[in-house]
Amino acid sequence: MNRSPLLVIFVTVFIDLIGFGIVIPVLPYYVEGTRFHASPRVVGLLFASYSIMQLLFTPILGRWSDRYGRRPILLISLLGTAAGFLILGLATTVWMLFAGRIIDGISGGNISTAQAYVADVTTPENRAKGMGMIGAAFGLGFIFGPAIGGVLSRWGIEVPFLFAAGLAFANATLLYFVLPETVTKEHPARSSAATGRWTQLFEALKQQRLAFVLSIYFLFIVAFSIMTSSFALFTMFRFGYDAHDTGWLFGYVGVIGAIIQGGLIGRLVKRFGELQLVVAGALLFATSLFVIPLTGPHTGLITLLLVGALFAIGNALSTPSLTSLASKSVGRAEQGGVMGVTQSVASLARVVGPLIASALIYSAVAQLGFDRQMHNMSDHSLRLTFWTAAAIMLLAFGLAIYFAYAHSAEYREGEVATAGS
Repeated sequence: MNRSPLLVIFVTVFIDLIGFGIVIPVLPYYVEGTRFHASPRVVGLLFASYSIMQLLFTPILGRWSDRYGRRPILLISLLGTAAGFLILGLATTVWMLFAGRIIDGISGGNISTAQAYVADVTTPENRAKGMGMIGAAFGLGFIFGPAIGGVLSRWGIEVPFLFAAGLAFANATLLYFVLPETVTKEHPARSSAATGRWTQLFEALKQQRLAFVLSIYFLFIVAFSIMTSSFALFTMFRFGYDAHDTGWLFGYVGVIGAIIQGGLIGRLVKRFGELQLVVAGALLFATSLFVIPLTGPHTGLITLLLVGALFAIGNALSTPSLTSLASKSVGRAEQGGVMGVTQSVASLARVVGPLIASALIYSAVAQLGFDRQMHNMSDHSLRLTFWTAAAIMLLAFGLAIYFAYAHSAEYREGEVATAGS
């Protein structure tokens, strides 16, 4: 495994995810503040608009990276992210908020290209470890992003977005000078994409194994996005936290995830295999989502931190394992395409998740206006939101158990589609 380009990709994704992490605790306060006076429902729609654009453009960017190379697609997408954050930070109307998130969503499909890059420079045996590095970059982004967003919000609620714009531009500059290209003229992906042979990719997507992986991944991200898009309002209402406090909570979750995905996932995969880690992660994830709404001032911060640890561990075990399984399901010629489809599935889930949250919690909170006399009704909406996410994760758990039972021998013996082609 070539560590030098992996390190560059790690830094690239890490900086990119800092910007993504900044949005999570700050955006609800930014949209509902004195400048816009928008309803909480708009928050859910803003999260969803970003993901809709990712859904549409991620597979396109992934396939373009097969044809034109990973490096130019990553560079263009980072410049688009910088533009999106700049518009968001300078917004004076709600439509500018949506424009910023839409532009960022269009260019935000670069994770699939980064994953395809990892697939280019790793062997099938080390694939989960390589994907774990991207997962660790996600985790570290959740450490520093929300924390930075919370701290910078003290100087102005729009400051975190302007900082993220500058960071994305710096990221693009770094990538331009130091990242080598992996899709050479001889690379199977270039010839496949150049001849327009999408048929191979579509045939791969018909495989039962890949269909199971993408189905489980979809359910994971739906539950994850319900949690992330609702958590700030939950802590604001239940604990009285602001963006600064919630940012540090997301940072804590990110630390645990980064430790597992950055340092332990490779050894865990070698010992237990990806499928077993997905099963265990789904169970931990479901448990944490069920317990979250039972926490509050009466249980103390320690209980909330313990639940956050379960959530972080479950996600850290499952996400890189699922992306590794998806990558192993196709050959070298389809890596950009299948990673694009995988992230497009994630984007669709990030549309569905916030919309579910919007229906279950944002609308209820908007109607209540945080009226403490309606405390019981709001508590009901909070429980329903997180328990819906828990039920979705239980479904993923059941699919993972069946999938592990049906296909564990194939993956254990290395008989994975055309991964060696």
